[in-house]
Amino acid sequence: MSSLSKVIVEEPLSDERQVLNETEALLKSLHGVWDEEAVDDLDHGLQAATRAIEDGADDELVLAAALHDLAHSPLCDSPNRDRHDVAAREWLTPRYGARVGWLAGAHVAAKRYLVATESGYGEGLSPTSVLSLAAQGGPAEDEAMVSNPWWPDALRLRHYDDGAKVPGAPMASIEDVLSVAQRVLRQNNSQ
Repeated sequence: MSSLSKVIVEEPLSDERQVLNETEALLKSLHGVWDEEAVDDLDHGLQAATRAIEDGADDELVLAAALHDLAHSPLCDSPNRDRHDVAAREWLTPRYGARVGWLAGAHVAAKRYLVATESGYGEGLSPTSVLSLAAQGGPAEDEAMVSNPWWPDALRLRHYDDGAKVPGAPMASIEDVLSVAQRVLRQNNSQ
């Protein structure tokens, strides 16, 4: 299969089957991709989605949690791949809408914010997350992000991300995530 992000699309994609097929290929391509030491990126995304579901999150937040690290996929050749939060936002927005893209794209800003504002948060980060924090600019508060009405859900996603690094933890399946994705597509198309 060819790269999924060669073209960053400004207009929403309307072919539901194509978007779901791309999403499935992207998820499957994360199997065996190791950004963390404990779980591969497929398990990480599926665990994050599970945490969101268990927390009662809406479908858009569940989908953003599942796909927040999509830029780690070998299928992603976004020019922003080294800024995986930006690449996630650019890939998700035309497919699943502004909120899904924004939430996935905000997970780095949320980490930086929590380290800057929540005592002890940084000590709970994985070693990989601590290293990436430095590369991402370190602790910081971004007023433009914090003032967004979706910010509270970005913080929720960040906590799902942090808790989704447990070998053998229960997790949603790819099919579960695709069902959520289909509901998001259909909700967006009905508006």
